[in-house]
Amino acid sequence: MSKKNEAHDVDLRGTLISVLFVGIVIVAMWVAVYLMYVAR
Repeated sequence: MSKKNEAHDVDLRGTLISVLFVGIVIVAMWVAVYLMYVAR
């Protein structure tokens, strides 16, 4: 039972890291597009 909970926690932590990474990439793309628009 304890091992199953530990595996679940690790899975959730990996999911959180993946979601944060994707979010950072999306924000970086928006910032790049905005800066290109402003520089135009």
